[in-house]
Amino acid sequence: MPKPKRHLQATAEETSTPPNSLKEGEVLAQVIKGEGKNLYVVELPESKKLLVELPSRFRSTIWMKRGSVVLVNTMAFEDRENKLGGEIINIVRDEKIWRKQSYWPPTFIRKTAYPNDSGDEESTVGKIPPSEGSGSED
Repeated sequence: MPKPKRHLQATAEETSTPPNSLKEGEVLAQVIKGEGKNLYVVELPESKKLLVELPSRFRSTIWMKRGSVVLVNTMAFEDRENKLGGEIINIVRDEKIWRKQSYWPPTFIRKTAYPNDSGDEESTVGKIPPSEGSGSED
């Protein structure tokens, strides 16, 4: 049986607004890859990689992909002896609002879907294609 719609909406609403400030042990991280069983490898702003767990309230509710930004609590599993480095406590959905916060790391630059090539060729977007006969015909 699926989760009730009110739980889905509450979770989605909760992730849409960023906190005013980060608490101790909270850090923004970028998802590198999924390891399976709700475990993800994330990269911190200082290029350190961690294995983090996705809590049950986000499972099958909000989807993440590579390059997504998440808020991680690194102190969640501090008392345990395991390889988990933290727990995802929020998923950044509206990145535009989150970027305005003072704690947003400058290392998380937005990557475009179509990166510029070498730039040697001049763009032909919006231009008329050249005619076949470049000279005047008599």
